[in-house]
Amino acid sequence: MTEETHNAQKIGAPEDRVLIFDTTLRDGEQSPGASMTLGEKLRVAEMLDSMGVDVIEAGFPIASNGDFEAVSEVSKLVKSATVCGLARAGAKDIDRAGAAVKHAKSPRIHTFISTSPVHMKHKLQMQPEEVLEAIAFSVRHARKYTDNVEWSAEDATRTDRDFLCKSVEIAIKAGANTINIPDTVGYTLPQEYAEIITMLREKVPNIDKVILSAHCHNDLGLAVANSLAGVAVGLRQVECTINGLGERAGNAAMEEIVMALNVRHDLMPQWTGIDTTCLSRASKLVSAVTAFPVQYNKAIVGQNAFAHESGIHQDGMLKDNQTYEIMLPESVGISKSTLIMGKHSGRHAFREKIHEMGYQLADNELQEAFFRFKELADKKKHVFDDDIIALIDSEVARGNEHIKFVSLQVIAGSKGPQEAKLELDIDGEVKAVKSTGDGPVDATFNAIKELFPTRAHLQLYQVHAVTQGTDAQAEVSVRLEEDGKTVTGRGIDTDTMVASARAYISALNKLLVKRLRHAPDDIAALQI
Repeated sequence: MTEETHNAQKIGAPEDRVLIFDTTLRDGEQSPGASMTLGEKLRVAEMLDSMGVDVIEAGFPIASNGDFEAVSEVSKLVKSATVCGLARAGAKDIDRAGAAVKHAKSPRIHTFISTSPVHMKHKLQMQPEEVLEAIAFSVRHARKYTDNVEWSAEDATRTDRDFLCKSVEIAIKAGANTINIPDTVGYTLPQEYAEIITMLREKVPNIDKVILSAHCHNDLGLAVANSLAGVAVGLRQVECTINGLGERAGNAAMEEIVMALNVRHDLMPQWTGIDTTCLSRASKLVSAVTAFPVQYNKAIVGQNAFAHESGIHQDGMLKDNQTYEIMLPESVGISKSTLIMGKHSGRHAFREKIHEMGYQLADNELQEAFFRFKELADKKKHVFDDDIIALIDSEVARGNEHIKFVSLQVIAGSKGPQEAKLELDIDGEVKAVKSTGDGPVDATFNAIKELFPTRAHLQLYQVHAVTQGTDAQAEVSVRLEEDGKTVTGRGIDTDTMVASARAYISALNKLLVKRLRHAPDDIAALQI
């Protein structure tokens, strides 16, 4: 196998084309603490569109005014992908979804209802006959807004097989052109899921006239395996998310689906239209805007996915990279460059470097990122690629900031109480305070709460180093909860206390956005 074939994007016959349906903005955002602002959703949508995603599920329009606005704005922004809104089987849901996607060049309504006995009895409290009627009604009603209608049998893998066949048949008769068979609770196994899809293809009339889709959850760690098992027996759409983001254990990870089909084209002729060189960039963007870190050993996009420390592995890699790598890092957008950026690097070199990494920044964003880079370069002997990525992503993730970090001075040590002197810019007014606490982090957070009192409770405080060495940047994640609303903020700095303050402030800003969604005209809602 040559390096060219080792790294080539695989394209096959038209009938083997698998559509990628990305639900990062809908199912992914349902992860506790992973909510995004409108601006962040638009950034992610633009990225998904540019990398070749076929369908973007932009949200659940009936859920809130914020969700409706997000779906509507994504519909206006996206140039190539189909934009989809989710709706339950009721008329109000479908009407709201229809209104949200009306501006899309290619709109889709995705309507669903539960079909398993446990869901019908306890969740819906409906008889099977009522569910079948709801299926026919919902699909026909959705067709009034668009001829692109997807129908899903929620909890399909725990549904009686004959009833599943009947439900799918009714949805097809009513006009659905995509039929989704979700493993909603991550219960099935690959062989069983393949058997369900094969049964449907054999028993349901006209099923060859529609696209069959998978939407698998990862509760048993099998979401990707189950999705691929379905693709092998005839599914031609996979519903997935960047980084496998999603409720509970998450969804099938898009990057893993795409690269599995790309790398193992010898066994699976199916292919996607995704530009694989964008996968790493998309992963980092979603991680930044949700403040959900990607685990180091995450397949395809993890920090260690192309790292080799074992002497035996290093020896093999030096002789031929194919000894321990089944794909080249460049194929997923990870640069193998070891160029070290430092305090003597100029603006042009910095611009070229971030361009190589796949970033496209506006002039003002570039200026701010370069300023932060120079500050960092003065603190660190070497600035590595991961440092630059973390720095830029922290800038990209900013938006809707009512509270801005100005300065922090901390007195720490074995003799307490520890003390923090903090300055914040709150809606244009700089305020300062001195506060004490049980440790420097506690003192810092107490200072923030003095300047900006809230009812929020700290649920998570987590620190890890972005790169190696005592001068490494600290990446801090903070999760806050208030009245059932959960948000996560992230901060980056070579000083762990500064990173901690930035993370707490980032979470507060996200919390304020959530408050204003519920009381957009109530300025007092910003603070108690």
